[in-house]
Amino acid sequence: MADLIITAPVKGWAAPLEEVPDPVFADRMMGDGVAIHPTGSTIHAPCDGVIVALHAAGHAVTIRNEAGAEILVHTGLETVALGGKGFRALAGDGASVSRGDPLIEFDIDVVGQAATSLITPVVVINSDAFRIERRTTGKMVGVGEALMTLAPIAAEARDWAAGDGEAHRRTIAVPLVHGIHARPAARIGECARGFEAEVEIVHGERRANVRSAVALMGLALKQGDEVVIEARGTDARAAVQAVGDLIASGMGETSTTLAPAPAPAVERPLAEAPPGALAGVAAAPGLAIGPAAWLKSDLPEITRHATDPAAERRAFEAAIESVRAHIEAAAARGSVVQRQILEAHLAFLADESLIVTALHYIGIGHTAGFAWSEAIAEQTATLRGSGNARFAERADDLEDLQRQVLLALAGRDLAGQGFAPGSILLADELLPSQLIGLEPGAIAGVALVRGGATSHVAILVASMGLPMLVATGMPLTAVAQGETLVLDADAGLLHLDPSADTLTSHYDRLAQLQSRKAAALAAAQEPCRTADGTRIELFANLGSVDDATLAVSRGAEGSGLLRTEFLFMDRATAPGEDEQRASYQAIAEAMDERPVIVRLLDIGGDKPAPWLPIAPEKNPMLGVRGIRATLANPALLDTQIRAILGVQPAGQCRIMAPMIASLDELRAVRAAVARAGGASTQVGVMIETPAAAATADLIAAEADFLSIGTNDLTQYTLAMDRENSAIASGIDALHPAVLRLIGHSCDGGARHGKTVGVCGGLASDPLGIPLLIGLGATELSTTPAYVPEAKALVRRLDIARCRALAGEALNLGSASEIRALVRAFMGEIA
Repeated sequence: MADLIITAPVKGWAAPLEEVPDPVFADRMMGDGVAIHPTGSTIHAPCDGVIVALHAAGHAVTIRNEAGAEILVHTGLETVALGGKGFRALAGDGASVSRGDPLIEFDIDVVGQAATSLITPVVVINSDAFRIERRTTGKMVGVGEALMTLAPIAAEARDWAAGDGEAHRRTIAVPLVHGIHARPAARIGECARGFEAEVEIVHGERRANVRSAVALMGLALKQGDEVVIEARGTDARAAVQAVGDLIASGMGETSTTLAPAPAPAVERPLAEAPPGALAGVAAAPGLAIGPAAWLKSDLPEITRHATDPAAERRAFEAAIESVRAHIEAAAARGSVVQRQILEAHLAFLADESLIVTALHYIGIGHTAGFAWSEAIAEQTATLRGSGNARFAERADDLEDLQRQVLLALAGRDLAGQGFAPGSILLADELLPSQLIGLEPGAIAGVALVRGGATSHVAILVASMGLPMLVATGMPLTAVAQGETLVLDADAGLLHLDPSADTLTSHYDRLAQLQSRKAAALAAAQEPCRTADGTRIELFANLGSVDDATLAVSRGAEGSGLLRTEFLFMDRATAPGEDEQRASYQAIAEAMDERPVIVRLLDIGGDKPAPWLPIAPEKNPMLGVRGIRATLANPALLDTQIRAILGVQPAGQCRIMAPMIASLDELRAVRAAVARAGGASTQVGVMIETPAAAATADLIAAEADFLSIGTNDLTQYTLAMDRENSAIASGIDALHPAVLRLIGHSCDGGARHGKTVGVCGGLASDPLGIPLLIGLGATELSTTPAYVPEAKALVRRLDIARCRALAGEALNLGSASEIRALVRAFMGEIA
């Protein structure tokens, strides 16, 4: 229906409502909608209807259309205070208007200088009666272009068909601390598929069939949300009972304290761009120089109507199968990171709700391409409208699948676009499949108009070792194809058509970086020693056989941390002894007799496992996690220890206990190892609680080695949750309190002649390495790819100077002061 399409009332950049710097709009207190950064100066009617309110100040107008939707257009923020200055009304209250009719003119300069912001919210103020099914954001829109498509909420209510049997319902509060995200949604769907009854979850005016993980995630259910489980069918009562019991169990992700509403995220400020440069957010570090190469739109044209539904269905099923085969092949040859993302795509491709919706559209006379696009659009609109950033990122994955299926339907190649080697890839947004499909070495860096620093594409780019800038904004679109660019992600800048001097200085810097990397890689297999000859072991953190293979090729002298959680997560039951032993053996063989420190299962807290029964906790991060969880489940601990001890050659694998807070816990682990016949096996402790750091000398007296986990040690020392984006900027392992605990731990180990290593993120930070060595660490475990550069850095360091640097750092008052101190030190030894 035309009256359910709301068009742009003013020319400008369409943006999510969250971008409005006013909680009245950003938090949807006025209703749901879209915001526009205007470039035009006239407000036009966004639909046919009647003006029900034109504010006396002329800055805001509300129109009611024939369907009953009431649309508010609010020009700028705090513009009511202008008292009409800069505004001129072209219509009045009660006037009937047609879509596109001019309603208000405003002086963009006068209003822009006086207003808090010119951003213009376009809001459905009776959002209780209409929901936004589709919205346009992240692009320029012209007057009259589709901005939102509405759907009456009443039309969404699903009436059960007569004869389906009695409806059964159960009301329950969601106990999962992270809400209903992908993993629990999949488990709920699996449970429901065991019954004939159709089961839905209802939250407010919205509902979702639980067999669809995508639809269920779209409800954006949070801890504490009250929902109704509703079913009809011959076994409806049993289905409701089973699904309700599963949710009530918490699936290992419960907490008795309701999670507070998320605080506003603290965004990293953009760098101040000098003339001739654009600022963006660094999503992956590095420097690249090359010609601009724009990603071309490859979406085929879609026709709406079809005359042969059977043929369309066959084409659709063939396209789905073609894309599935393409993704499986890409996953088989891709990196670990690529496989993880592509496996998520395969799960979405098999989602029942997407397939059923597409087949429905085909059945009523639409083409396969239109049907698939509509099915995807329904789900992406729901996910993006959830207000949950994690779910919004999954919408990008769905749109990636939309593109691939449309290409397959058109008989087009699913491989990526070709680029000249060394190009800087530019795009509005980039999809994972577009990046994975590129030839290796085809591009030198990536810059996007939009995008996020934590998206799947950003993770992929970082894993490829390429620099990346995101959120550079519309000015990027003015960059010409082939224009020379300098992408300095470390500085958050993209230099456009740089001068000869600028280009020369960056080429010199790039050559220096590349030369250092090449030299580091060439010397990677040599033992790691400081400039004065002190031996520092350089190990790598591992989580797979691929990681181990890469680590050895990059010169790792062992593994300071083998994470074993990869075997235990995302499954219904814990792995058995044989499966664990085989996995550890494969990694040990890939390490070619180099020592491997295996961390016992670190689960609980932010890493729940559905199969592990943990009672509800007020604060899971301070509850049963790490060694507490395994000591509370002796069979689980004993099975893992036997699997580790079974690796050959004997002694290659050492055992490390996580989250130790007392000597009693270490003694309990030692007793378990002795029971399994490993009395001679080295058993160490991960220092990641302030308690362990403070008593490191006591622990070192009975442990064979210590390894400092700086990630958890930092968050526990600073009382800052590293998963909380609102305080993320304050979580810095170079905080003097954290460094003092690291120093105390190193002193405690040295007192008993025990090796003290560091396996946390600080060991892979070039500013952290000189401090760690100065504080007394003799083993560093970094990411596999960083091993050569870490070795090269250590070789430039002198122990005496590192100790002096560390002593000076411990007397400074903040992490920022310490970072500035170390940067100056690094400049001296460059």
